[in-house]
Amino acid sequence: MGNQGAKILTHASAFFMPFLVPIAMFIVSKMSMHDELVERTAIQAVLFQLVMGVLISISAFFSVFLIGIPFFIGFSIMWVVVPILGIIQTLNGGHYEYPIVRSFM
Repeated sequence: MGNQGAKILTHASAFFMPFLVPIAMFIVSKMSMHDELVERTAIQAVLFQLVMGVLISISAFFSVFLIGIPFFIGFSIMWVVVPILGIIQTLNGGHYEYPIVRSFM
């Protein structure tokens, strides 16, 4: 699997195996491909899933007080849209940096 295919699979895994596939792609890249962009994409994908899970959980908790409902809706939409943007950007030959976690790297 080439560089582009590995990155697309990592982005798309958000919908079926959000942690397992990026970790596997990171390990495969370290062992055979030695592609820094694939490794970076895999790390960002896992971090993005973790951060979004925490943010959605916190906003769901605060939805009891009606404060968290807009955040819950916004973060839920972001959780779906961001991987799709990553897939589109990669298909167009670019490299996609995940929002929120790109500043951690």
